[in-house]
Amino acid sequence: MGIELRIKEALEHKGMTQKQLAEVTGIRPAAISSLVRCYVERLNLDHLERIAKALEIDDINELITWKKTSD
Repeated sequence: MGIELRIKEALEHKGMTQKQLAEVTGIRPAAISSLVRCYVERLNLDHLERIAKALEIDDINELITWKKTSD
């Protein structure tokens, strides 16, 4: 099992760009880009909280899901 970030889908659903999300959250655009592309080794909970608030997400499952990996 692994974690899959669904930030790209949440952005598309809200009609928001990565740049707009970076401006609203105060998170560096490069960090937003890495999260959207799932190129992160560790998740910053503060970043996830700010993203969820900016996208008006109440359920964290909209941003993070479990992904079944093949053995």
